[in-house]
Amino acid sequence: MRFPVRLTAKLTKTRIAQIWQSSQSTPLIEFVDSGEVLHAGSSHPVSHGKMQGMIASHAPVVWIGGSEPLNHPGIAHFVLANALSGHFVFLETNGVLLRRRIHEFQPHPRVFLTICLDALRKPAFELALEGIRAARLSGFFTVAHSLVSEDADISELNRLGALLFELQVDGRLITAASASDAALRKAGEARNLIPSPSWWRFSKHVERLLLSRGESQERHSDSVVEKPLAETYEEGIKVV
Repeated sequence: MRFPVRLTAKLTKTRIAQIWQSSQSTPLIEFVDSGEVLHAGSSHPVSHGKMQGMIASHAPVVWIGGSEPLNHPGIAHFVLANALSGHFVFLETNGVLLRRRIHEFQPHPRVFLTICLDALRKPAFELALEGIRAARLSGFFTVAHSLVSEDADISELNRLGALLFELQVDGRLITAASASDAALRKAGEARNLIPSPSWWRFSKHVERLLLSRGESQERHSDSVVEKPLAETYEEGIKVV
């Protein structure tokens, strides 16, 4: 798992600027909740003003998460617009709809499809794996993100790591699912499973961002209701 050299340079430059200016005026990561930017059921952003505001951000990374981004038809356009403006874009998804919608996206060296994989669950887990395989075959950079609770099974996360190695994902992130001391300790222990020091450090940045917003593990596991998941699974085509 090699961390992008250009992203390293951008993060370092921003950190130096923060230290030099003794302020956090320019964040390392700008968080975007897709539900707040895109109209549900519409292929267009809420407004050109919000789109331009995001594009003008000086943060090197834009993290798109919150409500499931792939539920919004306009997400592919939003991702590409941010990437073309010079941002590194991490689109976090549970992966259930990724295989079905991968054709709407355009591979770009600054776009990372980030699939949330917390445990070896089925059938949602299998659909997420299909999405990763489809993304890899289509030439996308892929990242696996695990949110760790205080009762997480480290051995299961280790088995997941072996699977991710076989899938040749480009990066791995492990963050705490909550700000409790127990969850933070367990996440710190689990992060030792990340083979790349750069991805390890980036996980810490992402963790601070998500915890500051009160993001939690439940938003991923509960984002697909039973009936749509069953219908999606029936329509799924295995990718090998």
